[in-house]
Amino acid sequence: MVLARTAEGNTCLHISSMHGHGGFCDAVLELDESLLSLVNSDGETPLLTAITSGHASLAFSLLRRCNKPGLSDSILRHDNNECNALHHAIRGGHKALALELIRTQPALSQGVNKCNESPMYLALTRDYKDVFEELFAIPGSAHSGSYSYNVLHAAVKYGNIDIAKKIMESRPWLAREENDSGNTPMQMAVRWDKAEMLRVLLEHDWSLGYARNSKTGKPLLVSAAFQGHVSVARELLRHCPDAPYCQADGWTSLHEAIEFGHTEFVEFILGAPQLGKLINMRDGKGKTALHHAVRKCNPKIVAALLRKGARIDCTMLDQNRDPAIWELSEAMQHAKTLNWANIKFD
Repeated sequence: MVLARTAEGNTCLHISSMHGHGGFCDAVLELDESLLSLVNSDGETPLLTAITSGHASLAFSLLRRCNKPGLSDSILRHDNNECNALHHAIRGGHKALALELIRTQPALSQGVNKCNESPMYLALTRDYKDVFEELFAIPGSAHSGSYSYNVLHAAVKYGNIDIAKKIMESRPWLAREENDSGNTPMQMAVRWDKAEMLRVLLEHDWSLGYARNSKTGKPLLVSAAFQGHVSVARELLRHCPDAPYCQADGWTSLHEAIEFGHTEFVEFILGAPQLGKLINMRDGKGKTALHHAVRKCNPKIVAALLRKGARIDCTMLDQNRDPAIWELSEAMQHAKTLNWANIKFD
């Protein structure tokens, strides 16, 4: 009867583990400890069932029983989603249990589930720095995350400066790994406006500032312009004064800032000596920054451009042989609602 199973493959030890009945579990295991290694239809051992059911104290007890010759392999078992006990302990908020699992069976650190998530990655998403430290110190510990993120992506996202430094010192190649969207940790630092994090990465390896998204071809300055993040753009130029500013089709960070209405970023570019040439650069359709500013009907940005005086060539034509003023014909109704006359051209 002790080894009998339900239709879902659960033994009496699985059932008692679901309910957290520690006394019953102890009594059953006095009869047959082999129950610890049996799995149900979800691929769970009783240890996994106890953890996923939220019974950390019972999981501690089962872990101690499993940690002996002939049963220790059951600690490493993963469920049908390839999550092991450490994955579930971290995800379930059982930090003390996670630390005990690492000490008992360090090989759990190498487990990666079907979503490509490692325990180390999950530890950072839960801000369990001590768990991360233990895992990071284990040679060969996995560092991947879902959608091709890695632990450095996670450190950047959650602003863990000290952890980012450790990663850059011991696993610097992670700074060049891309997620499914083609973004490296550097590009995510720009997107999330993490100027201090950007500084940490660039101080370790300044060449990271010249990276482009492999799928879109966007350099970091264009990504910064998309969000209007002046602080990260300024930090980037401090380390990489000639950082790439345009895509292969001629679309520049100035075009991008104008397209999304980021006046402050436009003024930042106009005030940066090394970006002066962007004022008159054409995109793939021959349009300049002024063409786009007029098309977007943004008087403040138009004024900012015109304040450059002789440096901006208002006579430049696009591929249709049209000057910037002709862009108003495409947005005449909207243009009529704007107060162009009060814009000051200093």
